[in-house]
Amino acid sequence: MILTTKEHEAYRHKVREFAESIIKPEAEQLDREEKFSSELTRKMGKAGFFGITLPKEYGGQGLDTLSYIIAVEELSRIDASQAGTIAAHNSLGINPIFEYGNEEQKAKYLPKLTSGEHLWAFGLTEETAGSDARGTQTKAVRENDQWVINGSKRYITNSANELTLGATLQVMVTDENGKEKLTTILVEKDTPGFSSERMTGKMMWRASDTGRIKLENCRVPHSNLLGKEGQGARYMLKTLDAGRLSIAAMGVGLAQGAFEMALEYAHKRKQFGQPISKFQAISFKLADMDMKLELARNTLYKGCLLKDQGLPYGREAAIAKLYSSEIAREIADEAIQIFGGSGLFKDNPIERFYRDQRILQIGEGTSEILRFVIARHLGIK
Repeated sequence: MILTTKEHEAYRHKVREFAESIIKPEAEQLDREEKFSSELTRKMGKAGFFGITLPKEYGGQGLDTLSYIIAVEELSRIDASQAGTIAAHNSLGINPIFEYGNEEQKAKYLPKLTSGEHLWAFGLTEETAGSDARGTQTKAVRENDQWVINGSKRYITNSANELTLGATLQVMVTDENGKEKLTTILVEKDTPGFSSERMTGKMMWRASDTGRIKLENCRVPHSNLLGKEGQGARYMLKTLDAGRLSIAAMGVGLAQGAFEMALEYAHKRKQFGQPISKFQAISFKLADMDMKLELARNTLYKGCLLKDQGLPYGREAAIAKLYSSEIAREIADEAIQIFGGSGLFKDNPIERFYRDQRILQIGEGTSEILRFVIARHLGIK
């Protein structure tokens, strides 16, 4: 890849070795048991996957965006559940605190969140709020020097496990003129009135932690305000731009894993006296997979380089997330077709990959919303 350096490729090798030696042996069982592994998560933290792009003064690795994206890509090549844990913690958990928090908040939370011992969540989605964040019903009322929060969140990654330290919550605050404004507030998990429970029965990412959050007269200091009051919508959109790069990386990594499995199987599986890879129908499928992966990866890496250079990258992030998530679906589907009947059973890893890709067209901007975002960049409103 001309967009990567020797250092990037050395880092890729390091992450790939970790994923294959530490994660791969556990992935199937964790998925089957729908188990979030605190032990495995701690190992990922100790390996330096928490706070990859954060400065070293906060316990981070001080690496660039492309290095982070390569890490998510390589983890996804083996197991989307573990990659989802890392992507959510970095892009949605750590990043908003680093970008919008004051120095006191950064010093208090970031070293804990890069230590490998704690996770942080980002609470956006509700029964009435998802693509339409203005539908947020969770309210925060200021009483003297405190916020009193009531409401609920759902589908929140990293919000209901023993490593969860807290969450950044998007809430509605009513100003002195009676106008409701989206605002972000930091809430620790052990705050009275804060409760969370794990959501199970998922089709995908079965070994990641997805939870519901309930807030009943939950009181936190006014100083827990993240950034400025009424700026929650802007913070959310900026956070999602960065987060879309990581979801795109998950699409590329998952598609790469599915492609490699299909390619290996096509070389080994024989029909009519020869490997099925020699049949034009199969070879063309594999060629299309390779082409889509190359295009998706180049688009994704371009967005990373723009971000690292301080240039606008929202359009590229939307394109990368949309395209990568959709080629992940196409490649996983074609991989199943190459495996035939054996790909439909749970003892074949490709079955897990087929399920895991489905969230990628929904999370952090549905494919429909992303087409709207891209259209806005074309001046269409």
